[in-house]
Amino acid sequence: MASSIKISRLISRSISSASSSTLFSRGGNGGYRGGLLAKYSTAAVVDEQPIKPLVQVEHTGLLIDGKFVDAASGKTFPTLDPRTGEVIAHVAEGHSEDIDRAVAAARKAFDIGPWPKMTAYERQKIMLRAADLIEKHNDEIATLETWDNGKPYEQSRQVEIPMLVRLIRYYAGWADKIHGLTVPADGAYHVQTLHEPIGVAGQIIPWNFPLLMFAWKVGPALACGNTVVMKTAEQTPLSALYTARLFLEAGLPPGVLNIVSGFGPTAGAALASHMDVDKVAFTGSTATGKVILQLAAQSNLKQVTLELGGKSPFIVCEDADVDQAVELAHFALFFNQGQCCCAGSRTFVHERVYDEFVEKAKIRALNRSVGDPFKSGIEQGPQIDSKQFEKILRYIRSGVDTGATLETGGERHGSKGYYIQPTVFSNVQDDMLIAKEEIFGPVQTILKFKNNEEVIQRANNSKYGLAAGIFTQNIDTANTLTRALKVGTVWVNCYDVFDATIPFGGYKMSGQGREKGEYSIKNYLNVKAVVTPLKNPAWL
Repeated sequence: MASSIKISRLISRSISSASSSTLFSRGGNGGYRGGLLAKYSTAAVVDEQPIKPLVQVEHTGLLIDGKFVDAASGKTFPTLDPRTGEVIAHVAEGHSEDIDRAVAAARKAFDIGPWPKMTAYERQKIMLRAADLIEKHNDEIATLETWDNGKPYEQSRQVEIPMLVRLIRYYAGWADKIHGLTVPADGAYHVQTLHEPIGVAGQIIPWNFPLLMFAWKVGPALACGNTVVMKTAEQTPLSALYTARLFLEAGLPPGVLNIVSGFGPTAGAALASHMDVDKVAFTGSTATGKVILQLAAQSNLKQVTLELGGKSPFIVCEDADVDQAVELAHFALFFNQGQCCCAGSRTFVHERVYDEFVEKAKIRALNRSVGDPFKSGIEQGPQIDSKQFEKILRYIRSGVDTGATLETGGERHGSKGYYIQPTVFSNVQDDMLIAKEEIFGPVQTILKFKNNEEVIQRANNSKYGLAAGIFTQNIDTANTLTRALKVGTVWVNCYDVFDATIPFGGYKMSGQGREKGEYSIKNYLNVKAVVTPLKNPAWL
């Protein structure tokens, strides 16, 4: 129990002011402060001059066939700093013609290039060199990630980029461990199975965890010998371009990894429907996932894996240590500004501890530090963009209008950027929109339950089935709930544990297939059976 709480605090709270790198400078009064910064109700922190990152934006073109190039149309689009809404850089805007160029490069690299013909050991070495380079440039990459996305720099630097390195090394280790089987048959035949790379993999990643999703998809695809065309989210194109350049520096042949920045209806749709793409993997909303599946089916019936939305229950049982439960439930929801597909966004609390939990959850939200994500000690930065910002505020208004009790928050934080006050609702009912739909923001909804049978039924009464959390000291309760919940991941007395070896994916409308771990390797392989007659075999 204590270890899981410690991990949660390590990720979501201030670690130490010494962790701040030299990659940003003080601007105006925007210097570092020790300890927690002002509570969210004090807007002055947000309205200070934001800290200026010193990292250079080196790559804004499309990466096609080993070179950074302009879009065929010459168009660009701005990527914005969510702290201010100001432009960071203008990035090449890929369209269908650029997807065609990238797919042609990937097809050539797969069909006649060296990548799938290399020994697995050689592929492994290139991936390990890439991981070493990412580790070397940890602070620069983390700065780009925070600047483009708005997540706390300490989270990027100390958690996400090291996890990116770990994932690439993990998948590099798989490269020379992929093999088929020799299987018996009824008769004089030698039968073997070959596990072959699928070919060209199209990959579409979201904006909430750009580089972790990069690793979840690129890692297994390359380990299996495939080539890749990736479309990054239009909100966060910068870090993937920088990281892809390091793969080239590590020796990845041209055309093996192609990155196209652009928008879903143009570049994304062109990739999902492309006749020369053999597989597509997508992480994002359920609505878009349905479109991806339809486009894949209508084109060449390419294989599809989907990691989609969620409305995950976090269940606090009657025997819970309330202080620990409050802290873990807070982390489960508010981590990454609440912009997490598996966020514990339905907090079910047993009626015996409900009132105490609500009061302490309110206090914890009031104490959450909100501000410039480059400042030490900040737990919550801005939401990704104005669209998401307005969407969250609409859900908050809906909660108030339908009778939920707004315990704290509910408003914009400050007057600049896309900051929202940490928000807590109590007396939430299952039929309210805030209890049914994915808000994807810092809004905790707390619901009351009486017994295990009731909470199982209510937790499963959702179109989603991505994840769940259980907080209890009773092993029988934990086992009962774990087996009854219709979700892809259950965290017991912990949350958001994302080891490279642990498979992740959902039931129902939260997706299909699994990412990470051994299961993800199967997403990028075809299985071929080879049967050969045996003449006068000594044995069968």
